[in-house]
Amino acid sequence: MKSKQSLDIFGEFLVKNLRDKGIENIETLLKNKSKAPSNLKLQTEINKFDESQKELIKEIVIRSIDVAIHDFLFSLQELADFENNIQILVNGKNIVELSDGIHGESYSEDGWNAKFSQYGRSE
Repeated sequence: MKSKQSLDIFGEFLVKNLRDKGIENIETLLKNKSKAPSNLKLQTEINKFDESQKELIKEIVIRSIDVAIHDFLFSLQELADFENNIQILVNGKNIVELSDGIHGESYSEDGWNAKFSQYGRSE
């Protein structure tokens, strides 16, 4: 149970601080709510799109974030299988070694995205 707990601690951290922050950012831009001067021109351009186009943009961003997380975790898995020169420890445990495929931990009905993301899992 302790190993699963360490794995879930990492998963929750990754989902809340990477996945959800990225999705939150695109939602802010799509709703024209960013006050950052660097985003104003971008928001002006985004406002030219209709709602279905904005939903498509959001879906593209979510899928891009999920693919990037998957590929990052897959690379960690490969390193652990060979060089093992980059390790992520949670409670002193190498989280890659706690999983039978860390790149798959985000997915499924009981994966990290479903458990920890305020946006749920993607299809």
